[in-house]
Amino acid sequence: MSAKIAYADVEVGTELPARTFPVDRERLVRYAGASGDFNPIHWNERFAKEVGLPDVIAHGMFTMAEAIRVVTDWTGDPAAVVEYGVRFTRPVVVPDDEKGAEIEVHGKVAAKLDDEQRTVRVDLTVSSAGQKVLGMSRAVVRLA
Repeated sequence: MSAKIAYADVEVGTELPARTFPVDRERLVRYAGASGDFNPIHWNERFAKEVGLPDVIAHGMFTMAEAIRVVTDWTGDPAAVVEYGVRFTRPVVVPDDEKGAEIEVHGKVAAKLDDEQRTVRVDLTVSSAGQKVLGMSRAVVRLA
């Protein structure tokens, strides 16, 4: 695979299609099984509250993975992501109800880095329940 977006067609300020990702307890349990992270704060409401959390919270790496999907969907190639980093600012609280929580992700091209390598920096804004949950969320992406 290679990126479907051409470097020449992208300008600083280009917005990526925004996405909203649902998060419920079932997804957290499935992620725990896949990642091997069975920390009870991600599935046991009683335990989460005993340690001072408002409720069960999503795994930070799960939140990070959902956010980068905006970039990989935009490029059409997960391998186009050369570098990715975030700062965890707030947890995604996931109530045990029919709705769960949502992670809202917006992205835009913040800089064209290297014409020869065709790389750009994409900055992501990631929030849940009106609160920013990831800070300094940035990806370096190689385009076509």
